[in-house]
Amino acid sequence: MLATALDHIPTPPCAKLLGWRLIDARPQDGWIRILFDGKEAFCNPAGFVQGGMLSAMLDDTMGPAVFVMTEGRLYTTTITMNVNFMAPAKPGPITGEATVTQLGKTIAFVEGRLTAKDGTLLATATSSIRLVESARALR
Repeated sequence: MLATALDHIPTPPCAKLLGWRLIDARPQDGWIRILFDGKEAFCNPAGFVQGGMLSAMLDDTMGPAVFVMTEGRLYTTTITMNVNFMAPAKPGPITGEATVTQLGKTIAFVEGRLTAKDGTLLATATSSIRLVESARALR
């Protein structure tokens, strides 16, 4: 099992709802891969995973990329997130990947993407994230 700073904090309820599972990470590169459950309960009337749920998955991929890169020293709060929906997401496993593109003293910039089990690109995102000392943010 891959050991990261995420092992030292409880899994938040929102991550549990999304079926969040760490698959792989390269903390030194600011890169992470997460697996989510695209549940039927997340679907819109057309039968596809609703865009807000996909956005939540992206947000819950990009923030942890910063957290593992900083070895848990910095917690993240999203300032902006721009999402592009590329293809409809059918229920099933959805993989999130994120890379920290720039880590500053108070702000980080991150890119993320979601793919279906068959490799179809579902959504991409960019985010600017405020950095907060974990000791102050996590209680």
